[in-house]
Amino acid sequence: MPQQKQFKVLLIGDSCSDEYVYGICERLNPEAPVPILKETKVKTQKGMAWNVRENLMSFGIEVYILTQEERIIKRRFIDQRYNQQLLRVDIEDEVKPLEYDLPKEHFDALVISDYDKGFLTTKRIFELVEWFDGPVFIDSKKTTLPVDHAYIKINDDEYSKLDKEFKDSPNLIVTKGAQGVDYQGKNYPAVGVSVFDVCGAGDTFLSALVYFYLLYGKIETAIPYANKAAAIAVTHFGTYVLSERDVNEIRD
Repeated sequence: MPQQKQFKVLLIGDSCSDEYVYGICERLNPEAPVPILKETKVKTQKGMAWNVRENLMSFGIEVYILTQEERIIKRRFIDQRYNQQLLRVDIEDEVKPLEYDLPKEHFDALVISDYDKGFLTTKRIFELVEWFDGPVFIDSKKTTLPVDHAYIKINDDEYSKLDKEFKDSPNLIVTKGAQGVDYQGKNYPAVGVSVFDVCGAGDTFLSALVYFYLLYGKIETAIPYANKAAAIAVTHFGTYVLSERDVNEIRD
């Protein structure tokens, strides 16, 4: 493995708070045919772009993040006996578009984690890609993207919704769950694991992809490592941040 160095990344995107309300369901609601959840504990984690940040930092990357100030909460109600999600309630304030001044320091890569909540407009994404002098990685739910000037990581469903003129771009990295990853006509097999929860796995994949690209300089080399990182994430419940042990396992 190449000698380790300190990479520095500019991360821009929407972030949220992932809340997990755990409880026990012992009876049905007499008012409606739904279970009653008796709350036992609440767990809160940072999600979306914040989850990308935490996982980038797991690899020792220094991260400068720009994200919205407005509140976005994904609140999940979980039957703790079976880890079964009963309901998700989304609380979203109206998000103002990015207005922050961009930092003038040097970064090894620009990472855009766009959940299409309003913080990043399509026009702004194109402007950021044009502005940045270096490799750009984009994970976005938008259908129009700067595919000629950035690595675009999207899942199979997002690819199906992508505008037709962008679907043949050589820079598309399409994640397909158990079917692995497609890039430039080649399939990179997924790591076989028992999937427990896919929440946040795309963020983990993106973080590992960025790190190993910076380390080795080739996206083809980075993808298998990113697959290994995502495989670890899906074996845990909820949004997961890679541990030092996980990172060492991925590197092996």
